[in-house]
Amino acid sequence: MRKSQQEQMDCNTLLITSLNSGSNGNCYYVGNDEEAILIDAGISCKETEIRMKRLGLSMHKVKALFISHEHSDHIRGVCVMARKYNIPVYVTPGTLLNCKFNKIKTEQIHHLRSFETITVGSLNITGLPKVHDAAEPHSFIIACGDTKVGVFTDLGVVCEELIRHFKQCDAAFLEANYDEDMLHNGRYPYFLKKRISGGQGHLSNKQALDLFLEHKPAHMTHLLLSHLSKDNNSPELVQTLFETHAGDIKIIVASRYIETPVFSIGATAISNVIAETSQLDLLDQLISYPSAG
Repeated sequence: MRKSQQEQMDCNTLLITSLNSGSNGNCYYVGNDEEAILIDAGISCKETEIRMKRLGLSMHKVKALFISHEHSDHIRGVCVMARKYNIPVYVTPGTLLNCKFNKIKTEQIHHLRSFETITVGSLNITGLPKVHDAAEPHSFIIACGDTKVGVFTDLGVVCEELIRHFKQCDAAFLEANYDEDMLHNGRYPYFLKKRISGGQGHLSNKQALDLFLEHKPAHMTHLLLSHLSKDNNSPELVQTLFETHAGDIKIIVASRYIETPVFSIGATAISNVIAETSQLDLLDQLISYPSAG
């Protein structure tokens, strides 16, 4: 029996938000009306609950956690969240070896392998290897029907896998960690500057912008600039930098202090704009938070 037109549209719609993005914690929500996943859980379970409640999202729709790598700003809330809600955790074997997940039941841990697609309800999640100074780091593509969202942060370089999958995305969380001049002239010691910019750390504004300019797909509607450095970047700077070249693509700077609104991506994005009107107060807060963020 064929699906109705409305059912087909719903199957192609993804709801996304950044619950927090930065070195103090990373957590990204991607879902639909039936189920959702979190990419990383780098803030506490309590704070995740608070932010989701403000957005009208339910933790009971979260059916899985996917872990990008073992750094604490990506896993801080995993154990409590997994235990409290009995959520399965998908993690690569190499990452798992470097995580202290001994408080999670063994049966909740599921191995994630590169390019293997995991199905969670009507969501299909694929892990992609990336370059970062971690054991076995991965980016993610989340698909629902024909709609695809990418989570691309903690990237040392723009590799071929990143380019290939960025080209497919209707929306993406993309790292724009540092401004090159601010990092070079800033207070960080040389070894830390080298770690950030040396090809195993993070993407600069310029690297992210070059990827966007050269490879953004015609169907992309939203770009959430993510994992900004507190000391070596400015939300206003990066917003202006990308908006100058964005055309009709909506540019959002993901905050290290507050959740973004929920954005509807895909077939019903025009008629089902979740929170983009009702949560304009959150955007005002994004504009007013400290410019170092």
